[in-house]
Amino acid sequence: MEGATDKIWMDGKFVPWDEAKIHVLTHSLHYGLGVFEGIRCYQTERGSAVFRLEEHMRRLYDSAQIVGLDVPVSQDDFTEAVLETIRTNEMKACYIRPLIWLGYGSMGVNPKGALTHAMVAVWSWGAYLGEEGLAKGIRVKVSSFTSHHPNSYMTKAKTTGNYAVSQMAKLEAVGAGYDEALMLDPEGLVTQGSGENIFIVRDGVLKTPPLHGVLGGITRDTVVQLADEQGVELQVAPFARDEVYVADEAFFTGTAAEVTPIREVDDRTIGAGEPGPVTKRVQSAFFEIVNGRDESKLDWLTFI
Repeated sequence: MEGATDKIWMDGKFVPWDEAKIHVLTHSLHYGLGVFEGIRCYQTERGSAVFRLEEHMRRLYDSAQIVGLDVPVSQDDFTEAVLETIRTNEMKACYIRPLIWLGYGSMGVNPKGALTHAMVAVWSWGAYLGEEGLAKGIRVKVSSFTSHHPNSYMTKAKTTGNYAVSQMAKLEAVGAGYDEALMLDPEGLVTQGSGENIFIVRDGVLKTPPLHGVLGGITRDTVVQLADEQGVELQVAPFARDEVYVADEAFFTGTAAEVTPIREVDDRTIGAGEPGPVTKRVQSAFFEIVNGRDESKLDWLTFI
């Protein structure tokens, strides 16, 4: 695997990357009940720092609570394990993946008897949607796959099984020559990308869908706060795909995607076909924060 490191933390100890293995009858492998986070560590001018680590770990434990998983380690200890995994692998910047899953010991839909496990892996990972995408914007396709209804799968939990439909949407979009998918809910309203939140801009007003059936992204929350500080009007309201088509600007947000402009949706050019002024301002402010150059947001960084 590209970017592989030396050690992975598993159930309280470090094991070599190639020896971090599970049984083929691991319960979560068959039934998809596990929870995870995606977190980034940046190499800032002040040293390596994890962006909004506390919020990510809280969401991880919220996810476990929602789906009824008993986490075998305290939140404080798991947070320290994240930091220690970065140190052990001597990473200056990396992507971080904590995971809680049901292991070997039971088979069948009822998970009783399957032990709960935890792990942290880190690896080198650049711009998720490409450096060119960050600079110039990406091409997006509205997916034929529908986002989960909140009553069919609890959408506030970041679960492994939730991402099966996201994979289908991503494969469809990439197979058709696009960079990413845009998903709609069962009523046809815009929800998110395959793994990102979405914002659009029209006449200087920033707009994002409500979190009825959408995971509340940490980067989404960051952009909401930045918009308020920058005096940008923000509307949290439902909208359909046609409103995206006529937007002046659009962008995705997420730990992996960071702040990635959207230049085209379903072969319709968005605005001028390049990142617009609001997108640029938000994106610039975001990278000032994660690179440790914004003095007012240093409390969002956990330094290694």
